[in-house]
Amino acid sequence: MLAEAERSAFCCQRCDYTNDSEYIRDLLRREQERSAEVEAIRAALMEGESSGEPRSFDADAFKQRMLTAHG
Repeated sequence: MLAEAERSAFCCQRCDYTNDSEYIRDLLRREQERSAEVEAIRAALMEGESSGEPRSFDADAFKQRMLTAHG
């Protein structure tokens, strides 16, 4: 197991952090971003599930409408 000083030096050299505190703050920030992304996906899934019964979808007709509307 790495000693505290070795671990700290490894983190600072490897990731361009000047100290352990910066490294930990970055880890926490990344985890918060990831949690927010997961929550956004969950909310979108719940919204989709509560939007009603699925309707048929004609991909070719959709593509044609988009080409007509947007060239």
